[in-house]
Amino acid sequence: MSHCGWNSCIESISMGVPMAAWPIHSDQPRNTVLITKVLKIGIIVRDWENRDELVSAAKIENAVRNLMGSAEGEELRRRVTELSSAVNKSVMNGASRKEMDSFVAHITR
Repeated sequence: MSHCGWNSCIESISMGVPMAAWPIHSDQPRNTVLITKVLKIGIIVRDWENRDELVSAAKIENAVRNLMGSAEGEELRRRVTELSSAVNKSVMNGASRKEMDSFVAHITR
């Protein structure tokens, strides 16, 4: 379950965890669209348009059951695992890693 703040999204993606999206404010509604409609690695618990409505326990239960025990949930897990692998590979061998190695070498001289 995530409010879909950017850091939470990055953490979930890098760890290969699909999201049950429940945006609250700021960038979260836009991030929810990215997670659920573009990347297709999460499901919506509550639409932003219905942000003033009370979310029932049954609605949360249905979202979690869908995410954890359905064919759609399986596909979300597959997609986020692939994305996580790609992200982690890019960080391990990319410019970010080289810059970090350079920084560590500099401060440990």
